[in-house]
Amino acid sequence: MRAAVLKEYGEPLEIEDVESPDPAPDGAVVEVDACGVCRSDWHGWQGDWDWIGAKPPKGQILGHEPAGRVVATGEEVEGVSEGDRVAVPFNLADGVCPECMAGHSNVCENVVPLGFAEVAQGAFAEEVHVPTADMNAVHLPDGVDSVDMAGLGCRFMTAFHGLAHRADVGPGDWVAVHGCGGVGLSAVHIADALGANVVAVDLTDEKLSKAESLGADETVNAAETDDVPKAVKALADGGADVSIDALGIAETSRNSVLSLGRRGQHLQIGLTTQEEQGMVALPTDAMVMQEIDFLGSFGMQPTRYDEIFRMVDRGKLDPSSVVSETISLDDVPGTLASMSDYGTVGIPVCNEFA
Repeated sequence: MRAAVLKEYGEPLEIEDVESPDPAPDGAVVEVDACGVCRSDWHGWQGDWDWIGAKPPKGQILGHEPAGRVVATGEEVEGVSEGDRVAVPFNLADGVCPECMAGHSNVCENVVPLGFAEVAQGAFAEEVHVPTADMNAVHLPDGVDSVDMAGLGCRFMTAFHGLAHRADVGPGDWVAVHGCGGVGLSAVHIADALGANVVAVDLTDEKLSKAESLGADETVNAAETDDVPKAVKALADGGADVSIDALGIAETSRNSVLSLGRRGQHLQIGLTTQEEQGMVALPTDAMVMQEIDFLGSFGMQPTRYDEIFRMVDRGKLDPSSVVSETISLDDVPGTLASMSDYGTVGIPVCNEFA
């Protein structure tokens, strides 16, 4: 099969013919219909995240946002069958650790990141193997398009989990979103669907315009604003109730915290870059004195995907609205490279592999 393989960090991925996977006894092989191209793939391509044990080895097939059709299963698999259409989360769980057993499989103690570990080759390929398929292969509803669902396994559901389960977002609350890449635009759309008022913050008018089309009530161009938190507070009745860092750099993380009103909630979704290496200085005293909460969101339990599917079915959410373009496997290396200059708007999706 054809796949996009990491040969050297920062050098274009190479499209190669590699062996197709065979299913493990508890696994399934999925023919990939579509796979989102995510900034996390860019981080892996750059060789980031060794500080959290997620630096992909050379020779890795990247890609972690797949949707497709099951073509083979191991003898222990009971939950999916050949022909089933599924989505796959990026944070593959084992299904048996205490966190999984307690319903928190998204923070599995033995989590394996799809496309970032040798034992979990990614989905920029014609086929991808899904371990512990009864846990990690999520049935897609009839009638939904795989392209529309390609971002579901990472960006869209991470934003949904953060807003619907981790933060306390209610109708009429002010939500600030710092960084309008794929996960930030997903957060704008989801916050709007949950009834919140949304302030979108980014450096480019094009992304802010896209945010407005997805439900942002107000926008702040950070490139033209001396004091981003002050600008957000002026728009959000004195301070946001929930503020999201959807990028993962020190500046956006601090701006997010400082955009909050008293007893506000900061939601950290973006993981950091080589510059921060997981460590960001924060206005700790202000957080204490204003009783500000700092929350993280890492994926979402597959058992809760039906919450998104019900909202999609009722027309309240539309993951396809965040998809910006469809590309071929041969286009993936160039698309990743364009992310170095933040040159993508929304979620590019690869849907041509042969």
